[in-house]
Amino acid sequence: MSRDPKGEPRATIRTAVIGAGHWGPNLIRNFDNPPASSVVLVAERDSNRAAQVRARFPHIEVTDATDAVVVDPRVDAVVVATPTSTHYSIVKAALRAGKHVLVEKPITTKSEEADELTELAQKNGKVLMVGHVFVYNQAVQKVRAYLQAGELGSIYYISMVRTNLGPIRMDVNASWDLISHDISIVNYWLGSHPVSASAVGGVWINPGLEDAVFATLRYRSGILVNIHASWLNPRKARDIMIAGDKRMLTFDDMNLMEPLRIYDRQVTEATVKPAFIDTFAAFRASIREGDIVIPKVSAGEPLKAECEHFLDCVLNQKKPLTGGREGGAVVRALEAIDRSLKEAGREQAI
Repeated sequence: MSRDPKGEPRATIRTAVIGAGHWGPNLIRNFDNPPASSVVLVAERDSNRAAQVRARFPHIEVTDATDAVVVDPRVDAVVVATPTSTHYSIVKAALRAGKHVLVEKPITTKSEEADELTELAQKNGKVLMVGHVFVYNQAVQKVRAYLQAGELGSIYYISMVRTNLGPIRMDVNASWDLISHDISIVNYWLGSHPVSASAVGGVWINPGLEDAVFATLRYRSGILVNIHASWLNPRKARDIMIAGDKRMLTFDDMNLMEPLRIYDRQVTEATVKPAFIDTFAAFRASIREGDIVIPKVSAGEPLKAECEHFLDCVLNQKKPLTGGREGGAVVRALEAIDRSLKEAGREQAI
């Protein structure tokens, strides 16, 4: 038995993890954590991966029968870490079976399916949460606090780079795999959703799947967000820059010790009034440079925080930070990016 904040005993949440591929073992490790939660079942169809799970977690039952897992009476919550194209059917079956669900991003490949799952979870009184793990990053949360406090002033634009050499997906393009992270971050920071998107990309490895995407999102407030995502890059990068009219901020997620820097720098404009009416107006841009502040960011594992948040939502009937509606908003933006890719970069309404 685990205990709630008041010290009262509470039942262990019994989970099943479906999918033990690239990300699945990390989820198994975090949820197989008595007394708060335990993993009673893992579903994995690949025999080699299943054997690895049995060797690493000999006390957990492993099966290849996904359908049986979602209806198993021993299971309180289902964690879905399968290819994106399979999310809808698995999550729907789990919710219908009365299970709480944590599904990896993106929630589905179609926004109408995301909306349907969100409504089904509400109808059945179950938690539906999407694994937008970067929202649970301590540095990401600190940036949100800065933005809400107006520390950077009015935001002009945000530039984001997310690259690496692989893993190359077979079912979705680089936008759905990588840019989904960045959209979830910005939506969380700004507390709003983009109203339009434009994008261009390149296909080199698998037909029909963009390996690199350059996308621009426009938010109602006028903020532009430019994103470069690629799984064909020799350097792993997770760089973000936010330009405000008071200060500017950089976020390097690869720098584990000092990910954030706040630059007390801004551009002020001054127009010099001409002495005579027939002269050109003189324009001067004055650049002010101040200090660079490196905020302290508490160390922590975002995935651990995400899993703990899911368990808290299940136990205390809370609304997830990255629930079905938030997941659906990301899917709508990704759909607009796909439409723009097909139309050579033409801006698409969301």
